[in-house]
Amino acid sequence: MKALTWHGQGDVRVDTHPDPEIEEPTDVVIKVTSTAICGSDLHLFDGFVPMMKSGDIIGHEPMGIVEEVGSGVTRLKKGDRVVVPFTISCGHCWFCDQTLFSLCDNTNPKPENARQAMGHAPAGIYGYSHLTGGIPGGQAEYLRVPHADVGPIKVPDGLTDEQVLFLSDIFPTGYMGAENAEIQPGETVAVWGCGPVGQFAIQSAWMLGAGRVIAIDREPERLRMAAENSKAETINFEEVDGKLHELLSDMTDGRGPDRCIEAVGMEAHGASAAKTIVDKAAQATHTQSDRTYALNQAIMACRKGGTISMPGVYAQSGSVKLGPLMNKGLTLKTGQTHVQRYLEPLMQKIESGEIDPSFIITHTAPLADAPKMYETFRDKKDDCIKVVLKP
Repeated sequence: MKALTWHGQGDVRVDTHPDPEIEEPTDVVIKVTSTAICGSDLHLFDGFVPMMKSGDIIGHEPMGIVEEVGSGVTRLKKGDRVVVPFTISCGHCWFCDQTLFSLCDNTNPKPENARQAMGHAPAGIYGYSHLTGGIPGGQAEYLRVPHADVGPIKVPDGLTDEQVLFLSDIFPTGYMGAENAEIQPGETVAVWGCGPVGQFAIQSAWMLGAGRVIAIDREPERLRMAAENSKAETINFEEVDGKLHELLSDMTDGRGPDRCIEAVGMEAHGASAAKTIVDKAAQATHTQSDRTYALNQAIMACRKGGTISMPGVYAQSGSVKLGPLMNKGLTLKTGQTHVQRYLEPLMQKIESGEIDPSFIITHTAPLADAPKMYETFRDKKDDCIKVVLKP
C-alpha cells in the first residue's frame, strides 16, 4: 500500500509499505477513504516531538470501510463504514472503566518510553511518536485497527465523509476542551487559537451555554472563519501592540474572561516576532522547551477563580506562570481527548443538523500530494486551515 512516511524534520514522503493484516482476534483492517492532516502532525513535521523514527507511518484522523474482521470482533462486519478515534483503548482497564480512554493502560506497546518521560504511559495513538507506541497511522491506503469493538463508530446512511471525519479527533477535542472549561450559562469564554481545534472549541462553547466567545489568533483567514462560521468576537493579537490583557479586561468589565481555552500548544507565537524566531530555532534543535506564550497569556487574562482548559498539545516542558495560576485560584484542566466518550453524542449532533463539521475544510487532495499539503498547511499558504487527504 501507499502511506505517508516520516523521514526526519520537514521530510515526509509517500512510500510503499506492506498491507496491514489482522494480528489479534480483536482487530479489523479498514480501507481508508478519507484522512486529515492535524495540527499536531505539524509538530512531527517540524521535528518538535521526540522519539520519532525514520519509516514511521503517520496520521491519526482516518475513516474508511471495513475490509477484514478478526474472529473476536462482534460490533463490526465487512463493508461497515467507520470513523476511527485517534486514541486506542482496550475498554476494560481501570482508566477505560472511568471513561478516561486516552489514559488506557493496555494499548501503548512501548510504555517504558512514556514512563521515563512522563512518569506513566498514556494510551497508544495512531501515527504518532514512539512515546505513544509508534503505531502505524492512518495517512495510508489501509489501516489496522486494534480493539475494534471499543474504538470505531459506524457512520449512519446519508452522511458524507466530510461531515463525520473529524469525529476521529478535532471535533471531540474541541468539545472536550470546552467541557473542561466548566462553562456556566451566559459566561464569557476566550479561545486562544483559531485553527481547527479552536474552531470546534468555539462552536462547542456555544453548545454548552456560553453567553459570549472571544477568539484570539493572528491569521486573518482563521479569524474570519471564527467570526463568520463560529460567530465569535475576534482579536488579532499582533494588532493590539502587546496589550491583549488590557483589551480582554476592558471587554469584560475589568474581571477578565470567565473561562479560557488554550488551543494552540507547543508552537505558540509570542508578541515579539524576533523572540519567536529565536525560540523556534532553539526548540527545533532541542535546546529550548515548548513555547508557552498562549498558556501564560490565558493565565494572566483569566478572571480570578476561573478555569483554563488546555487541549493544545505539548511534548516536553515549558515555563508556566505558576504564581498567577495559584494566587488567582485558577483551575487548569488538560489531557489528550477521551474520544470514545464523545462519539455517540457528537454523531447525534451531526445527524440532527446542529453542526456540520465540514465547514472547517479548506483543501482536499490525493494522498500523493500529502508532502506538498503539509508545507501548505504549516506555512498557512492559500488560506489553508484544514486539509483532507483522499487515499
